[in-house]
Amino acid sequence: MIRVVREVLELWEGECVVRAARSDGASITPVARRVETAAGPDVRRRVEAMGELPVGSAVLTPGGELPVRFLLHVVLQSAQEPVTAAVVQRATGNALARAADFGMAEVALPPLGTHAGNLQAEESARSMGAAIAEHRVRNPTPDSITIVVESDYELDVFERALAGVPS
Repeated sequence: MIRVVREVLELWEGECVVRAARSDGASITPVARRVETAAGPDVRRRVEAMGELPVGSAVLTPGGELPVRFLLHVVLQSAQEPVTAAVVQRATGNALARAADFGMAEVALPPLGTHAGNLQAEESARSMGAAIAEHRVRNPTPDSITIVVESDYELDVFERALAGVPS
């Protein structure tokens, strides 16, 4: 099942939430900062201990104080590499692959690559939709993929972009 909901990501109750980060592990959006803060300092220390991470990668930590078991940190930019549609597609695919590797049944993702002058919602939705479709061809898990948006505009954009993606 693939769905889009208007919720607050850091309050999402489930198995796994995805958080956007820089290669040094720092949050790159207001949503990511709220997720990082809600997860607590132990999660932040774990991410910092990993050192510099490659752009497009996805790494797993416990969910900390969030109401989820796991937190997947996807790297969308570095000092040398900006956020692009291709990076969002690669990071989304890697997040879903990690979730499948760990046998997760569900994962919730925010719109990746938006905010602070990066991608428009439509670009993010197209890139994420392409990655989800590619992942579904190879792997049916996680069973539930939820895009958690914060506005009616994003809800409409992501629902339209994901309408043709096989559940």
